[in-house]
Amino acid sequence: MLKFLKEWGLFILVIATVLLSRIFVWSLVIVDGHSMDPTLADKERLIITKISKINRFDIVVAKEGTGSGGTKDIVKRVIGMPGDVVKFNNDQLTINNKVYPEAYLKDFQNQFSNKTLAKTYGAYPLTNELTSQNRDYFVSLAENTRAFTTDSTGNPTFTAIIPKGQYYLMGDNRVVSQDSRAVGTFNRSAIVGEAKVRVWPLNKIGLLE
Repeated sequence: MLKFLKEWGLFILVIATVLLSRIFVWSLVIVDGHSMDPTLADKERLIITKISKINRFDIVVAKEGTGSGGTKDIVKRVIGMPGDVVKFNNDQLTINNKVYPEAYLKDFQNQFSNKTLAKTYGAYPLTNELTSQNRDYFVSLAENTRAFTTDSTGNPTFTAIIPKGQYYLMGDNRVVSQDSRAVGTFNRSAIVGEAKVRVWPLNKIGLLE
């Protein structure tokens, strides 16, 4: 036994540490869909940390309920923290009476202003998840929305009051993202962790800002 431990003990310890950290500290997730474009693209791989403190504007993975009673992982950005009053007025974000610029939206907001966002949506490659019908719907949304950020009914001016213990999550691709505007706020226990590192594709490996 002593000989075995000398030869294999360190290896076993390393493997055990990696497995335990995988369970309790970090996880690998795959971006599914276009709701975080262009910040994160469909099928990109991310490492999330499960022990991070959640702050405003963090990119997180959360559990969202499905119609069948199960859950699915979604990748969104934290906009509202517990107790916040979040207001949008024609793409201007105000939280607790303070205006916050959203630099991470600049690319698609500019395309929306220049009326080229529909063309970007129309160039999305078709997949098993993104059918031509869904893509056409995205194009229609871009052509008809009154602002880049609207509520679930299309109103560009709206207010959300975030309850205690809840978080308001939104996708960066506001025109097509299904998020707290439609499904409501998320309990802290539903947030799996914060996305920290992009590990795929290789030319985009790095920390997420």
